[in-house]
Amino acid sequence: MADEKKKRNKKKKRGSGNKKKMTTEQSEALKSVTDWLFVGSSSPSLSSSSDDFAVTINSSSLRCGEKLVFELHSHSNRSDGFLSPSKLVERAHNKGVKVLSLTDHDTMAGIPEAVEAGHRFRIKIIPGIEISTLFGSRDSGSEEPVHILAYYGTSGPAMYDELEDFLVKIRDGRFVRGREMVLKLNKLKVPLKWEHVTRIAGKDVAPGRMHVARALLEAGYVENLRQAFTKYLHDGGPAYSTGSEPMAEEAVKLICKTGGVAVLAHPWALKNHVGVIRRLKDAGLHGVEVYRSDGKLEVFSELADTYSLLKLGGSDYHGKGGRNESELGSVNLPMTALQDFLNVGRPLWCEAIKATMKAFLDQPSDSNLSNILRFDRARILKGNSAWSCGKELMDRCLAIWLTSNERTSNDFEALRLKLSFVPITSNGSCVTVGL
Repeated sequence: MADEKKKRNKKKKRGSGNKKKMTTEQSEALKSVTDWLFVGSSSPSLSSSSDDFAVTINSSSLRCGEKLVFELHSHSNRSDGFLSPSKLVERAHNKGVKVLSLTDHDTMAGIPEAVEAGHRFRIKIIPGIEISTLFGSRDSGSEEPVHILAYYGTSGPAMYDELEDFLVKIRDGRFVRGREMVLKLNKLKVPLKWEHVTRIAGKDVAPGRMHVARALLEAGYVENLRQAFTKYLHDGGPAYSTGSEPMAEEAVKLICKTGGVAVLAHPWALKNHVGVIRRLKDAGLHGVEVYRSDGKLEVFSELADTYSLLKLGGSDYHGKGGRNESELGSVNLPMTALQDFLNVGRPLWCEAIKATMKAFLDQPSDSNLSNILRFDRARILKGNSAWSCGKELMDRCLAIWLTSNERTSNDFEALRLKLSFVPITSNGSCVTVGL
Protein backbone atom coordinates (compact mmCIF):
# COMPACT_ATOMS: atom_id res chain seq x y z
CA MET A 1 0.00 0.00 0.00
CA ALA A 2 2.83 2.38 0.89
CA ASP A 3 4.56 1.69 -2.44
CA GLU A 4 1.35 2.40 -4.38
CA LYS A 5 0.90 5.68 -2.52
CA LYS A 6 4.45 6.74 -3.40
CA LYS A 7 3.82 5.96 -7.07
CA ARG A 8 0.66 8.08 -7.05
CA ASN A 9 2.51 10.99 -5.47
CA LYS A 10 5.25 10.74 -8.09
CA LYS A 11 2.66 10.84 -10.88
CA LYS A 12 1.06 13.92 -9.35
CA LYS A 13 4.42 15.68 -9.19
CA ARG A 14 5.20 14.79 -12.80
CA GLY A 15 1.74 16.00 -13.87
CA SER A 16 2.09 19.32 -12.10
CA GLY A 17 5.46 19.85 -13.73
CA ASN A 18 3.88 19.65 -17.17
CA LYS A 19 1.87 22.84 -16.70
CA LYS A 20 3.18 25.61 -18.91
CA LYS A 21 4.20 28.78 -17.17
CA MET A 22 2.74 32.04 -18.40
CA THR A 23 4.99 34.22 -20.49
CA THR A 24 5.44 37.85 -19.49
CA GLU A 25 3.16 38.85 -22.38
CA GLN A 26 0.43 36.44 -21.22
CA SER A 27 0.70 37.63 -17.60
CA GLU A 28 0.37 41.26 -18.67
CA ALA A 29 -2.61 40.37 -20.85
CA LEU A 30 -4.26 38.53 -17.96
CA LYS A 31 -3.81 41.53 -15.66
CA SER A 32 -5.24 43.90 -18.28
CA VAL A 33 -8.30 41.72 -18.91
CA THR A 34 -9.03 41.05 -15.24
CA ASP A 35 -8.69 44.76 -14.43
CA TRP A 36 -11.48 45.34 -16.94
CA LEU A 37 -13.57 42.54 -15.42
CA PHE A 38 -13.53 44.23 -12.04
CA VAL A 39 -14.50 47.72 -13.24
CA GLY A 40 -17.15 49.01 -10.85
CA SER A 41 -16.86 46.08 -8.44
CA SER A 42 -14.88 48.04 -5.86
CA SER A 43 -16.75 51.30 -6.31
CA PRO A 44 -17.86 52.76 -2.98
CA SER A 45 -21.09 53.86 -4.65
CA LEU A 46 -22.19 50.26 -5.04
CA SER A 47 -24.64 49.52 -2.28
CA SER A 48 -23.95 45.81 -1.96
CA SER A 49 -21.02 43.49 -2.58
CA SER A 50 -23.50 40.98 -4.03
CA ASP A 51 -23.08 42.74 -7.37
CA ASP A 52 -19.31 42.36 -7.32
CA PHE A 53 -18.03 40.23 -10.15
CA ALA A 54 -14.94 39.64 -8.02
CA VAL A 55 -17.00 37.49 -5.64
CA THR A 56 -16.53 34.46 -7.87
CA ILE A 57 -13.31 35.17 -9.73
CA ASN A 58 -10.04 36.94 -9.09
CA SER A 59 -6.56 37.19 -10.54
CA SER A 60 -5.00 34.68 -8.17
CA SER A 61 -7.65 32.05 -8.89
CA LEU A 62 -7.00 32.48 -12.62
CA ARG A 63 -3.30 31.97 -12.11
CA CYS A 64 -4.11 28.80 -10.20
CA GLY A 65 -5.77 27.33 -13.24
CA GLU A 66 -9.33 28.69 -13.33
CA LYS A 67 -10.23 29.44 -16.94
CA LEU A 68 -11.32 32.88 -18.02
CA VAL A 69 -13.84 32.04 -20.73
CA PHE A 70 -15.19 34.68 -23.10
CA GLU A 71 -18.15 33.74 -25.32
CA LEU A 72 -18.43 36.38 -28.04
CA HIS A 73 -21.09 34.93 -30.37
CA SER A 74 -24.45 33.68 -29.11
CA HIS A 75 -28.17 33.96 -29.89
CA SER A 76 -31.39 33.98 -27.87
CA ASN A 77 -35.05 33.61 -28.81
CA ARG A 78 -35.15 37.36 -29.44
CA SER A 79 -33.83 36.37 -32.86
CA ASP A 80 -33.31 32.78 -34.00
CA GLY A 81 -32.03 31.14 -30.81
CA PHE A 82 -33.99 28.62 -28.77
CA LEU A 83 -33.34 29.94 -25.24
CA SER A 84 -34.51 33.16 -23.60
CA PRO A 85 -31.71 35.65 -22.80
CA SER A 86 -31.84 34.73 -19.11
CA LYS A 87 -31.76 30.99 -19.82
CA LEU A 88 -28.85 31.55 -22.20
CA VAL A 89 -26.93 33.37 -19.47
CA GLU A 90 -27.74 30.59 -16.99
CA ARG A 91 -26.44 27.96 -19.42
CA ALA A 92 -23.31 30.03 -20.04
CA HIS A 93 -22.75 30.16 -16.28
CA ASN A 94 -23.11 26.39 -16.04
CA LYS A 95 -20.52 26.03 -18.81
CA GLY A 96 -17.98 28.19 -16.98
CA VAL A 97 -18.35 31.32 -19.10
CA LYS A 98 -17.27 34.52 -17.34
CA VAL A 99 -17.98 37.04 -20.12
CA LEU A 100 -20.85 36.64 -22.59
CA SER A 101 -21.85 38.71 -25.59
CA LEU A 102 -25.43 38.25 -26.75
CA THR A 103 -25.30 38.90 -30.51
CA ASP A 104 -28.84 38.39 -31.75
CA HIS A 105 -29.61 39.00 -35.41
CA ASP A 106 -30.54 42.63 -36.09
CA THR A 107 -31.88 43.37 -32.61
CA MET A 108 -30.65 44.34 -29.15
CA ALA A 109 -34.03 43.62 -27.52
CA GLY A 110 -32.62 40.80 -25.39
CA ILE A 111 -29.72 42.76 -23.89
CA PRO A 112 -31.49 44.24 -20.82
CA GLU A 113 -32.73 40.78 -19.76
CA ALA A 114 -29.27 39.29 -20.37
CA VAL A 115 -27.58 42.02 -18.30
CA GLU A 116 -30.01 41.48 -15.42
CA ALA A 117 -29.40 37.73 -15.54
CA GLY A 118 -25.68 38.42 -15.74
CA HIS A 119 -25.82 40.13 -12.34
CA ARG A 120 -27.56 37.08 -10.85
CA PHE A 121 -25.10 34.58 -12.31
CA ARG A 122 -21.97 36.77 -11.97
CA ILE A 123 -21.36 36.92 -15.72
CA LYS A 124 -20.25 40.12 -17.40
CA ILE A 125 -22.37 40.93 -20.47
CA ILE A 126 -21.01 42.66 -23.55
CA PRO A 127 -23.99 44.13 -25.45
CA GLY A 128 -23.71 42.87 -29.01
CA ILE A 129 -25.54 42.36 -32.26
CA GLU A 130 -25.08 40.45 -35.51
CA ILE A 131 -26.13 42.62 -38.45
CA SER A 132 -27.38 41.02 -41.67
CA THR A 133 -25.87 42.71 -44.73
CA LEU A 134 -25.04 42.15 -48.38
CA PHE A 135 -21.67 42.49 -50.04
CA GLY A 136 -21.58 43.43 -53.71
CA SER A 137 -18.72 42.32 -55.92
CA ARG A 138 -17.43 45.16 -58.11
CA ASP A 139 -16.17 42.68 -60.69
CA SER A 140 -19.12 40.35 -61.23
CA GLY A 141 -21.88 42.53 -59.79
CA SER A 142 -23.09 39.57 -57.72
CA GLU A 143 -24.07 39.86 -54.06
CA GLU A 144 -23.59 37.53 -51.13
CA PRO A 145 -24.85 37.70 -47.52
CA VAL A 146 -22.30 38.92 -44.98
CA HIS A 147 -22.85 39.14 -41.23
CA ILE A 148 -21.13 41.79 -39.13
CA LEU A 149 -20.82 41.48 -35.36
CA ALA A 150 -20.87 44.66 -33.26
CA TYR A 151 -19.64 44.79 -29.67
CA TYR A 152 -20.52 47.70 -27.36
CA GLY A 153 -19.65 48.76 -23.84
CA THR A 154 -22.00 48.28 -20.90
CA SER A 155 -23.69 51.60 -21.65
CA GLY A 156 -24.61 50.39 -25.15
CA PRO A 157 -24.25 52.28 -28.43
CA ALA A 158 -24.08 56.01 -28.86
CA MET A 159 -26.87 57.39 -31.04
CA TYR A 160 -29.03 54.40 -30.14
CA ASP A 161 -32.07 55.75 -31.97
CA GLU A 162 -30.16 56.02 -35.26
CA LEU A 163 -28.89 52.47 -34.91
CA GLU A 164 -32.36 51.19 -34.01
CA ASP A 165 -33.91 52.87 -37.07
CA PHE A 166 -31.28 51.11 -39.18
CA LEU A 167 -32.11 47.76 -37.59
CA VAL A 168 -35.88 48.23 -37.87
CA LYS A 169 -35.55 48.40 -41.66
CA ILE A 170 -33.66 45.11 -41.67
CA ARG A 171 -36.21 43.46 -39.37
CA ASP A 172 -39.10 44.69 -41.50
CA GLY A 173 -37.34 43.16 -44.48
CA ARG A 174 -37.12 39.86 -42.61
CA PHE A 175 -40.92 39.60 -42.61
CA VAL A 176 -41.00 40.17 -46.38
CA ARG A 177 -38.16 37.69 -46.83
CA GLY A 178 -39.85 35.08 -44.64
CA ARG A 179 -43.07 35.27 -46.63
CA GLU A 180 -41.10 34.93 -49.86
CA MET A 181 -39.37 31.79 -48.56
CA VAL A 182 -42.72 30.25 -47.64
CA LEU A 183 -44.10 31.10 -51.10
CA LYS A 184 -41.08 29.47 -52.73
CA LEU A 185 -41.57 26.36 -50.59
CA ASN A 186 -45.23 26.26 -51.60
CA LYS A 187 -44.21 26.38 -55.26
CA LEU A 188 -41.92 23.42 -54.53
CA LYS A 189 -45.03 21.51 -53.34
CA VAL A 190 -44.18 22.02 -49.67
CA PRO A 191 -47.45 23.41 -48.19
CA LEU A 192 -45.88 25.21 -45.21
CA LYS A 193 -48.05 27.96 -43.69
CA TRP A 194 -46.74 31.44 -42.82
CA GLU A 195 -48.69 31.38 -39.54
CA HIS A 196 -46.65 28.34 -38.48
CA VAL A 197 -43.41 30.30 -38.97
CA THR A 198 -44.60 33.39 -37.06
CA ARG A 199 -45.90 31.25 -34.19
CA ILE A 200 -42.45 29.70 -33.79
CA ALA A 201 -40.71 33.07 -34.06
CA GLY A 202 -42.88 34.53 -31.32
CA LYS A 203 -44.38 37.95 -30.69
CA ASP A 204 -42.37 40.90 -32.04
CA VAL A 205 -39.55 38.66 -33.32
CA ALA A 206 -38.55 39.12 -36.96
CA PRO A 207 -38.55 35.62 -38.52
CA GLY A 208 -35.37 34.18 -40.00
CA ARG A 209 -34.33 31.05 -41.80
CA MET A 210 -34.07 29.13 -38.54
CA HIS A 211 -37.74 29.76 -37.82
CA VAL A 212 -38.69 28.51 -41.30
CA ALA A 213 -36.47 25.47 -40.77
CA ARG A 214 -38.11 24.71 -37.42
CA ALA A 215 -41.56 25.01 -38.99
CA LEU A 216 -40.50 22.58 -41.73
CA LEU A 217 -39.30 20.14 -39.10
CA GLU A 218 -42.43 20.45 -36.93
CA ALA A 219 -44.65 19.94 -39.97
CA GLY A 220 -42.72 16.81 -40.94
CA TYR A 221 -41.36 18.08 -44.26
CA VAL A 222 -37.74 17.47 -43.25
CA GLU A 223 -36.08 15.00 -40.90
CA ASN A 224 -33.91 17.55 -39.09
CA LEU A 225 -32.86 21.20 -39.15
CA ARG A 226 -29.72 20.44 -41.10
CA GLN A 227 -31.78 18.93 -43.93
CA ALA A 228 -34.00 22.03 -44.04
CA PHE A 229 -30.96 24.11 -44.85
CA THR A 230 -29.16 21.71 -47.19
CA LYS A 231 -32.32 20.97 -49.15
CA TYR A 232 -34.13 24.32 -49.22
CA LEU A 233 -32.72 27.26 -47.24
CA HIS A 234 -28.95 27.45 -47.82
CA ASP A 235 -27.54 30.56 -49.51
CA GLY A 236 -28.79 30.41 -53.07
CA GLY A 237 -31.01 27.40 -52.28
CA PRO A 238 -34.38 26.79 -53.96
CA ALA A 239 -36.31 28.51 -51.13
CA TYR A 240 -33.66 31.08 -50.21
CA SER A 241 -34.55 34.76 -50.39
CA THR A 242 -32.93 38.04 -49.41
CA GLY A 243 -34.69 40.78 -47.48
CA SER A 244 -33.81 44.48 -47.31
CA GLU A 245 -30.30 44.08 -45.97
CA PRO A 246 -27.98 47.09 -46.21
CA MET A 247 -24.57 46.92 -47.83
CA ALA A 248 -21.86 45.60 -45.53
CA GLU A 249 -19.75 48.77 -45.72
CA GLU A 250 -22.72 50.85 -44.52
CA ALA A 251 -23.20 48.61 -41.48
CA VAL A 252 -19.50 48.73 -40.55
CA LYS A 253 -19.46 52.53 -40.77
CA LEU A 254 -22.55 52.81 -38.56
CA ILE A 255 -21.06 50.45 -35.96
CA CYS A 256 -17.95 52.64 -35.83
CA LYS A 257 -20.08 55.81 -35.63
CA THR A 258 -22.05 54.44 -32.67
CA GLY A 259 -18.97 53.36 -30.70
CA GLY A 260 -18.86 49.65 -31.47
CA VAL A 261 -16.18 47.16 -32.42
CA ALA A 262 -17.00 45.77 -35.89
CA VAL A 263 -16.01 42.14 -36.54
CA LEU A 264 -16.64 39.97 -39.59
CA ALA A 265 -18.60 36.84 -38.60
CA HIS A 266 -17.83 33.32 -39.90
CA PRO A 267 -15.70 34.37 -42.90
CA TRP A 268 -15.23 30.68 -43.84
CA ALA A 269 -18.82 30.74 -45.14
CA LEU A 270 -18.02 33.42 -47.72
CA LYS A 271 -17.24 32.85 -51.38
CA ASN A 272 -15.06 35.95 -51.67
CA HIS A 273 -13.60 36.29 -48.18
CA VAL A 274 -10.44 38.11 -49.30
CA GLY A 275 -12.39 40.77 -51.20
CA VAL A 276 -14.85 41.18 -48.32
CA ILE A 277 -12.12 41.61 -45.71
CA ARG A 278 -10.14 44.05 -47.87
CA ARG A 279 -13.14 46.30 -48.61
CA LEU A 280 -14.56 46.19 -45.09
CA LYS A 281 -11.17 47.05 -43.60
CA ASP A 282 -11.28 50.25 -45.68
CA ALA A 283 -14.76 50.93 -44.22
CA GLY A 284 -13.46 50.63 -40.64
CA LEU A 285 -13.65 46.90 -39.80
CA HIS A 286 -11.81 46.11 -36.57
CA GLY A 287 -11.61 42.32 -36.57
CA VAL A 288 -12.49 38.95 -38.02
CA GLU A 289 -13.58 35.65 -36.51
CA VAL A 290 -10.58 33.33 -36.61
CA TYR A 291 -11.17 30.96 -33.69
CA ARG A 292 -13.79 28.21 -33.61
CA SER A 293 -14.44 25.34 -31.23
CA ASP A 294 -12.19 23.17 -33.43
CA GLY A 295 -9.29 25.62 -33.18
CA LYS A 296 -7.74 28.50 -35.08
CA LEU A 297 -8.18 28.72 -38.84
CA GLU A 298 -4.76 29.70 -40.15
CA VAL A 299 -5.95 31.14 -43.46
CA PHE A 300 -8.07 33.75 -41.65
CA SER A 301 -5.43 34.32 -38.99
CA GLU A 302 -2.98 35.22 -41.76
CA LEU A 303 -5.52 37.53 -43.38
CA ALA A 304 -6.08 39.22 -40.01
CA ASP A 305 -2.31 39.79 -39.79
CA THR A 306 -2.20 41.11 -43.35
CA TYR A 307 -4.91 43.68 -42.69
CA SER A 308 -4.04 44.40 -39.02
CA LEU A 309 -7.33 43.06 -37.70
CA LEU A 310 -8.33 41.63 -34.33
CA LYS A 311 -8.51 37.83 -34.15
CA LEU A 312 -11.68 36.78 -32.34
CA GLY A 313 -14.30 34.04 -32.41
CA GLY A 314 -17.25 32.46 -30.66
CA SER A 315 -19.46 29.40 -30.70
CA ASP A 316 -22.38 30.98 -32.62
CA TYR A 317 -24.58 29.10 -30.14
CA HIS A 318 -28.31 28.92 -30.89
CA GLY A 319 -29.41 26.21 -28.47
CA LYS A 320 -30.79 23.91 -31.15
CA GLY A 321 -28.83 20.92 -29.80
CA GLY A 322 -27.34 18.08 -31.77
CA ARG A 323 -23.81 17.01 -32.57
CA ASN A 324 -23.21 19.77 -35.09
CA GLU A 325 -23.63 22.67 -32.67
CA SER A 326 -20.71 24.13 -30.76
CA GLU A 327 -21.37 24.61 -27.06
CA LEU A 328 -21.21 27.92 -25.21
CA GLY A 329 -17.66 28.61 -24.09
CA SER A 330 -16.13 25.99 -26.38
CA VAL A 331 -13.92 28.47 -28.27
CA ASN A 332 -10.53 28.96 -26.67
CA LEU A 333 -9.54 32.59 -27.14
CA PRO A 334 -5.94 33.46 -26.18
CA MET A 335 -5.58 36.01 -23.40
CA THR A 336 -3.51 38.22 -25.71
CA ALA A 337 -6.37 38.25 -28.26
CA LEU A 338 -8.78 39.34 -25.52
CA GLN A 339 -6.40 42.07 -24.43
CA ASP A 340 -6.14 43.31 -28.02
CA PHE A 341 -9.96 43.30 -28.26
CA LEU A 342 -10.36 45.37 -25.09
CA ASN A 343 -7.54 47.73 -26.08
CA VAL A 344 -9.55 48.57 -29.20
CA GLY A 345 -12.97 48.47 -27.56
CA ARG A 346 -12.53 50.37 -24.32
CA PRO A 347 -11.62 53.77 -25.84
CA LEU A 348 -14.54 53.43 -28.28
CA TRP A 349 -16.94 52.53 -25.47
CA CYS A 350 -15.67 55.46 -23.41
CA GLU A 351 -16.38 57.85 -26.29
CA ALA A 352 -19.85 56.32 -26.68
CA ILE A 353 -20.61 57.17 -23.05
CA LYS A 354 -19.53 60.76 -23.65
CA ALA A 355 -21.75 60.97 -26.74
CA THR A 356 -24.78 59.55 -24.88
CA MET A 357 -24.29 61.95 -21.97
CA LYS A 358 -23.81 64.89 -24.34
CA ALA A 359 -27.02 63.99 -26.21
CA PHE A 360 -28.87 64.16 -22.88
CA LEU A 361 -27.20 67.47 -22.05
CA ASP A 362 -28.10 68.98 -25.44
CA GLN A 363 -31.68 67.72 -25.21
CA PRO A 364 -32.70 66.73 -21.64
CA SER A 365 -35.64 64.54 -22.62
CA ASP A 366 -36.99 61.35 -21.07
CA SER A 367 -36.09 59.61 -24.34
CA ASN A 368 -32.40 60.56 -24.05
CA LEU A 369 -32.49 59.71 -20.35
CA SER A 370 -33.80 56.23 -21.18
CA ASN A 371 -30.86 55.75 -23.55
CA ILE A 372 -28.51 56.19 -20.59
CA LEU A 373 -30.45 53.66 -18.50
CA ARG A 374 -31.37 51.27 -21.33
CA PHE A 375 -29.03 48.31 -20.73
CA ASP A 376 -27.92 48.68 -17.10
CA ARG A 377 -30.95 50.24 -15.44
CA ALA A 378 -31.18 47.97 -12.38
CA ARG A 379 -27.55 48.44 -11.37
CA ILE A 380 -27.60 52.20 -11.98
CA LEU A 381 -30.71 52.71 -9.87
CA LYS A 382 -29.89 50.20 -7.14
CA GLY A 383 -29.87 51.94 -3.77
CA ASN A 384 -29.94 55.42 -5.33
CA SER A 385 -30.65 58.40 -3.17
CA ALA A 386 -32.91 61.18 -4.39
CA TRP A 387 -30.94 62.57 -7.34
CA SER A 388 -31.65 66.17 -8.23
CA CYS A 389 -29.44 66.76 -11.26
CA GLY A 390 -27.84 65.02 -14.23
CA LYS A 391 -24.37 65.24 -12.68
CA GLU A 392 -25.36 62.83 -9.89
CA LEU A 393 -26.70 60.32 -12.40
CA MET A 394 -23.56 60.65 -14.51
CA ASP A 395 -21.31 60.12 -11.49
CA ARG A 396 -23.17 56.92 -10.68
CA CYS A 397 -22.87 55.62 -14.27
CA LEU A 398 -19.18 56.43 -14.60
CA ALA A 399 -18.42 54.76 -11.26
CA ILE A 400 -19.79 51.41 -12.46
CA TRP A 401 -18.81 51.64 -16.14
CA LEU A 402 -15.28 53.05 -16.14
CA THR A 403 -11.99 52.93 -14.25
CA SER A 404 -10.90 55.99 -12.30
CA ASN A 405 -8.37 56.79 -15.03
CA GLU A 406 -10.99 56.52 -17.79
CA ARG A 407 -13.45 58.82 -16.04
CA THR A 408 -10.81 61.40 -15.15
CA SER A 409 -10.76 63.53 -18.27
CA ASN A 410 -11.43 67.13 -19.22
CA ASP A 411 -14.35 66.04 -21.41
CA PHE A 412 -16.09 64.25 -18.55
CA GLU A 413 -15.38 67.11 -16.13
CA ALA A 414 -16.95 69.59 -18.54
CA LEU A 415 -20.01 67.35 -18.95
CA ARG A 416 -20.36 66.89 -15.19
CA LEU A 417 -20.29 70.65 -14.64
CA LYS A 418 -22.94 71.34 -17.28
CA LEU A 419 -25.16 68.42 -16.18
CA SER A 420 -25.25 69.84 -12.64
CA PHE A 421 -27.70 72.40 -14.08
CA VAL A 422 -29.97 69.78 -15.67
CA PRO A 423 -32.73 68.89 -13.16
CA ILE A 424 -33.92 65.32 -12.77
CA THR A 425 -36.10 63.62 -10.19
CA SER A 426 -35.66 60.06 -8.96
CA ASN A 427 -37.90 57.91 -6.87
CA GLY A 428 -36.74 54.32 -6.58
CA SER A 429 -36.83 52.81 -10.06
CA CYS A 430 -38.40 55.91 -11.61
CA VAL A 431 -36.18 58.68 -13.00
CA THR A 432 -37.57 61.59 -15.01
CA VAL A 433 -36.39 64.91 -16.35
CA GLY A 434 -37.49 68.05 -14.56
CA LEU A 435 -38.15 69.35 -11.09
